[in-house]
Amino acid sequence: MIGLQVRRESGQIVASSRGFEWTQELIDLDPAAFPMLAGLCAYLDTVFNQRQIPLLLTELERLPAGLIPEPARAEVRRFAAVVEGGQHLYLWFCGD
Repeated sequence: MIGLQVRRESGQIVASSRGFEWTQELIDLDPAAFPMLAGLCAYLDTVFNQRQIPLLLTELERLPAGLIPEPARAEVRRFAAVVEGGQHLYLWFCGD
C-alpha cells in the first residue's frame, strides 16, 4: 500500500489518504518512460516538490489504465493541486 500525504515544509500533514495498492506492474515501470512514477517504492517514502508535480501528472496521464485505479489517480491529482496552489508544500507517497 502506498499512502498519500500533503505536508508543509515543517512536516505538518495538510491532507492524508490511504492511497493505492502496490503492484508488480508498478514495480516494473520503465524508468526511462516514467522516471517520476518508477521512483516510487512500497517500502520507502517518496517526496515531490511543486516543480516536480507537472512531470508527475504528465506521467500519471500516460500510465496504462488499471495500474493505479481511477479513484486513486483522482486523489493524486487533487493532492497535486493542493501542492501547486500553496507554498512550501510537498506531495508524499508513503510506503509501508
